Amino acid sequence: MRLECDTCHWVPECKHCDVTLTYHKKSELLKCHYCGYSTSVPPVCPDCRGTNLKMKGFGTEKVEEELAILLPTAKIDRMDFDTTRSKNAFQRILQKFEDQQTDVLTGTQMVTKGLDFDHVHVVGILSADSMLSYPDFRAHERSFQLMAQVSGRAGRKGRQGKVIIQAWKPQHVIIQDVIKNDYMGMYKRQIAERQQFQYPPFYRLIMVRLKHKDPELINEGAASLAVDFRKKFGKMVFGPEYPLVSRVKNYYIKQILVKFARSENSYRVKEELQNSLEQFRTVKKFRPIIVQFDVDPQ
Repeated sequence: MRLECDTCHWVPECKHCDVTLTYHKKSELLKCHYCGYSTSVPPVCPDCRGTNLKMKGFGTEKVEEELAILLPTAKIDRMDFDTTRSKNAFQRILQKFEDQQTDVLTGTQMVTKGLDFDHVHVVGILSADSMLSYPDFRAHERSFQLMAQVSGRAGRKGRQGKVIIQAWKPQHVIIQDVIKNDYMGMYKRQIAERQQFQYPPFYRLIMVRLKHKDPELINEGAASLAVDFRKKFGKMVFGPEYPLVSRVKNYYIKQILVKFARSENSYRVKEELQNSLEQFRTVKKFRPIIVQFDVDPQ
């Protein structure tokens, strides 16, 4: 969940990363999931000094809390980053569920990794739209895979199960594919789009990330490197641009995407990129910039 002022819409942000802090009910702290920074909930809004601070959205803790109200006699357990930190916690939670010491198991996507039990009869997927709208060319494929995988867990040994999908747009083509169990329909659309827009499996991707604590230097350096890349790869270079989270642990991030056909000589591509990096390093002010190459980023 996130904290928000209903008067001026202020939200708490991390001091070291460009992300909103998440409220953790158990510790009553606002935490950053990128760098670990935490702070207490302010008594008043720091911007307007108002007292109309409200918790918005839902997290696994909130879902667990609501379930306890709706199902007062049920034994409810939660599986997320916080509850699986200790050694063997992941397996312990799953074992309790398998032994039917737990009636309802809620959690993040990690629940799907171990959810393979005969006695699961109802599965709920909350806010399915959030997965579908993620800015990644694999978002629809991954959403289908996750929903289909979870749906397959409901109902075993001849007993029909029930899957409930919460969505703002239930008519979305991927959600309809899941309902109809239409893998081939999803596959044909996705593969056609990837071929049209030059994405894997027809093309390979190299994500080049630049990091530095000076935002002006990172902008200048990324622009310079992108110019050199375009001399070699032309229109197959995209960016530079900021990622979704543009600053982590006080390091600003810029990224450049390079595409090349699978039929192209990967050794030549690697050599050209290496030559560009060496040329980039000849500029003294750019030397402190961290440059990372992520081949076939996941």
